[in-house]
Amino acid sequence: MLSAFAQYMTDFRAMSRAARGWFEQRQWHEAQAGAIRRLDLYAQAVAGARTALKAALGAQLHLHEVWEGMKLAYARRIADRVDEELAETFFNSVTRAVLTTMGVDAKIEFVWFDIEILPSGDELPTYRTFHRLHDTREVVDAVLDAFTFSVPWADKEGDAREVARRVDTFLAAQWSYSAFDAIEVAEPIFYRNKGAYLVGRIRRGIRVVPFVLALMSDEDGIRVDAVLMEEDAVSMVFSFARSYFFVDPVRPVELIGFLRSIMPLKPVAELYIALGFVKHGKTVRYRHLYRHLDHSSDRFAEARGIKGMVMICFTLPSYDIVFKVIRDRFAAPKKTTRQLVQQSYDLVFKHDRVGRLIDAQEFEHLRFRRDRFEAGILQELMEEASSSVTVTDDEVIIHHAYTERRLNPLNVYVNEVSKEKALAAVEEYGAALKDLASANVFAGDLLIKNFGVTRHGRVVFYDYDELCLLDACRFRKLPSYHESYGSSEGEVSFFVDDNDIFPEEFRSFLWPAGPLRDHFEKSHPDLFTVEFWRRMQAQSKAGVISDVFPYPYEMRLVRR
Repeated sequence: MLSAFAQYMTDFRAMSRAARGWFEQRQWHEAQAGAIRRLDLYAQAVAGARTALKAALGAQLHLHEVWEGMKLAYARRIADRVDEELAETFFNSVTRAVLTTMGVDAKIEFVWFDIEILPSGDELPTYRTFHRLHDTREVVDAVLDAFTFSVPWADKEGDAREVARRVDTFLAAQWSYSAFDAIEVAEPIFYRNKGAYLVGRIRRGIRVVPFVLALMSDEDGIRVDAVLMEEDAVSMVFSFARSYFFVDPVRPVELIGFLRSIMPLKPVAELYIALGFVKHGKTVRYRHLYRHLDHSSDRFAEARGIKGMVMICFTLPSYDIVFKVIRDRFAAPKKTTRQLVQQSYDLVFKHDRVGRLIDAQEFEHLRFRRDRFEAGILQELMEEASSSVTVTDDEVIIHHAYTERRLNPLNVYVNEVSKEKALAAVEEYGAALKDLASANVFAGDLLIKNFGVTRHGRVVFYDYDELCLLDACRFRKLPSYHESYGSSEGEVSFFVDDNDIFPEEFRSFLWPAGPLRDHFEKSHPDLFTVEFWRRMQAQSKAGVISDVFPYPYEMRLVRR
């Protein structure tokens, strides 16, 4: 078991290191393919361990006492590993793959439901320190000199000068002075899509602000594209609506502690997931949820928004997670199946989410106390999702569910906020459709009830039952009267296939008549044209990978 885990970590780190070469040589398609291969590593390692254990143990494979002894022996062997928490999760994954454990079995699994103390990142520093001796420009120069690539900087002096100017301006506004003690930058470089990131913090005494340099690789070399010093901006880079980073941390928990120092509101589970340790992120989320249940008394209830036709969505009011369970039957006009829904979620898991597709975690065999459910949602689960849910006198067992961060549904949001925020959300909605199209994704069901608004005001998509690749669609213009079939008394009829889409019709149902619809049509008129969608399809077919920046335009060091 430990050998399988060690090989997984070796392969994971090797692939993370390969991202450096992809970035330097601008091999974006190789980077995307590598991201998919890395996601498969964990399942392959678990399957390999299961096969090896079956060969070694034979008939003893399912004996509870054997697994108790294995856990103790494994615990001794991983005690001195720098990735001990990940090794524990791997053991649990193999245990569940073999025994199909429901709930928690502390005798054969590593369980920790007490308080977890996260390192600050200072105990065994996972960062480099650059002290300010004279001026900010000197410190920024030192940072850029320390993180070199095989490709030269395109304009290191110009980048350093502009970054230093922005740092001084920002600190003067934040602290009323621009002096600071040091800049501390995490040792590993973070890679994702077409960008690389130096992630750090500016420190003065006990005060800390983020310091993140977003890098780009173009024909002339490496450039600093943006400097991020606001917590919200950095949090958006690490968003749950974006793909996972390639990063090679020697001590994962120390790096997580460092990141938490600049993003204190970001859940630890999401930070692990952002680094590509998806299974351990799920473990952390699971433990945090059950700790919360032990210290709360509210009950699971129906999530806000319009009831879904494919999913039953419920949430705990005091906890910012939504649980989604697939219904047994789908009412018309839905034509999808359980298998297709699961395939859509798997597509999102492996696809570039460009900041517009919320990350969904898949769980099996969750156990909750029955009295923690409101009567209405419990009845709906029993009647509409009996293939996924078992209800006993004392417990509710969810055999299969997805969890997502809870967001404010867009259709609810625009009716509860100011006019200015509502109009901004309308623009964001159109931008979301365009960002998805640039990643070869068509949301399918474009109704605004299927989109949510994050705390940063970003609009993201979260209902995947009709999601598909853009190149699977056929965008058509509405036929004229003379092109229709059998028309009489002014009626027009024509053949429509399942994958036919008529952008002109979007006007009639995306937004209700009124100021919001008017603003949407004014902001994004191209979304109603066949030409826009076909152009995006052509870009995808040609292998064009668009630039979708995870930070505001004003934070970019635009010189061209």
